[in-house]
Parts: sequence; structure tokens; C-alpha cells
Amino acid sequence: MKEHDEIVELVCQTLVSAGSVFRSDKQEAYQRAVLKEKNESAKWVLETICENAATAEKNGSPLCDDTGIPHLILDVGSECAVTGGLLDAIYEGVSKGLRTLPGRPMAVKGEERVCLEQSEGIEEDSGLLEAAPVMIRRIDQNLLRLHILLLGGGPAIRGKTYRVFHKHDAQNIVDEIVEWGRESVRLLGCTPCTIAVGIGRSQYEASALMLQAMAEGNYSVQSELEQEITDRLNETNVGAIGLGGNTTVLATFMKIGQQRASGVRIVSMRPCCCFEPRIASVVLEDRENKKYGEIV
Repeated sequence: MKEHDEIVELVCQTLVSAGSVFRSDKQEAYQRAVLKEKNESAKWVLETICENAATAEKNGSPLCDDTGIPHLILDVGSECAVTGGLLDAIYEGVSKGLRTLPGRPMAVKGEERVCLEQSEGIEEDSGLLEAAPVMIRRIDQNLLRLHILLLGGGPAIRGKTYRVFHKHDAQNIVDEIVEWGRESVRLLGCTPCTIAVGIGRSQYEASALMLQAMAEGNYSVQSELEQEITDRLNETNVGAIGLGGNTTVLATFMKIGQQRASGVRIVSMRPCCCFEPRIASVVLEDRENKKYGEIV
């Protein structure tokens, strides 16, 4: 296990990467979208997003002014330990990363009613923005790997978590997701988007699966159901920032968990904006290969 300060620095660098770098599969997805776009205004938007991403990566600066709320997924191998000290180092690294990026100051002052009302304003220090609770997953690899996702406000406003009556036909669930998507992509503004979907047995599980779908998704790989959702939403011709065109949705990332024996499925859907999912991952411990610190 690396020392406390080393973990803090790795987490800091990973958060900055999440906030400033498009992964290679996303870069390729945008390049494909530019090549097939027939609407010249939409094509200019797509090219500008790519230029913005290249500049952000070069400078280590935010992809977007809404730098997002950090969401953490920690993958844990069978012989690896998660201690309070490790979690302290991770949270400290998140705070340092928010100051380094820098993140937009979004921590609301006060508790309960005062916090809900935002009546005392916000903290000026971006490092005071708390990460969402850590999700811990058991994995077969004998390592500790941290995923950091930065989730903005626009997609949260347009997302939805609700029950769907399946009627013993998966097509009913897909149809409902498409209807949610049609409404949300028209209102989102920051298109083209990525549709993230989790389907589980409760609101908590569906939302957790949706977050995992973003962490595991690849723009070059689409399942049959994912491709159907993507294709049908592209038929809306909303296009880049609502200007019309071929690409409203770059891809769909969907993760389906265990299901309850009942007539409903709980579905969580998030229309990720043109910069999301903003994600980077880092290995904090590797007991087999002794390789640490590679950020992807």
C-alpha cells in the first residue's frame, strides 16, 4: 500500500484528469460524429467541443465551468484492505484535486434548513465540496482501483428514477427509457449526450447501477439494447446544442442488475451532457503486478 501522502497526490491527479481529459474512446466517438454530421452548424459545435477538450487536456483545466460533484467507486480485491486511513487519504486527495483543477465553489454553507435554502451562500474554497458517499465493489483482480466521476447539475435536473411496468417484455422497458430520453434531450441543452441507465430492484440499486454503467461504458462497444436506445434517440434530430443534425446521443451505457419477482423494474436514467461522463481511474494498490499510479 502506498503511503498516505502518495495516495493523496494520486487521487488529486486523478480528479484533475477526470475534469480535464476525454478518454480515447470518447475522442473517437466525437471524431466519428464530426465525419457523419451533415448539419454545418451542428458540425461546428462538435468540432468546437473537440477543440475545447484538447485545450483542457493540454492545460489541465476544466472541460466545463460546472466542474461537477465528485462521485467515487472503489474496486476492492480479495486480499486488499479498506481502512479508515485509506478513505481519509482519498477524501483529502479529492479536496486537493478540487483546489488544483480548480473546481467551481459549490459547497453550500449551513445545515438542514439553512443548507436547503442556501440562505447563507456558498463557501469560496472549492476544496470544501464533499464527495458523494463512496461506492465499494468486490472484484476478482487483487488490487485497489478508484474511479472518480464528476457529475454536473444539468444532467441531474433532467435525469429520472422511477418504476416501469415490464409486462414480461423487455421492449416495454426500452420504450419507456426512450420516452424519458426524448423529453430530457430536448431540454438538456448540452447535447450531444450520453444516456446512462441502471435497472435494479430499488431506487438505490438502480442509481448505483447507473453510476457503474458510466464507469464501465465504452463508446466503441454497444449492446443490442444500448444501440437501440441510441439509434431511436438520434431519430429525434435534436442534434448538437439543439441545432439539429445526426448526433443527439453519442452512446448509451446501461447496466442491468438482479431483478425482483414483481411486475415492475426500477430504472434510473441520466442524460449525461456533452462532456460527461467525466471520469478517470487509478490503481492505488496492485498485489500481483506491483504497478501503481497509472491514471486512465
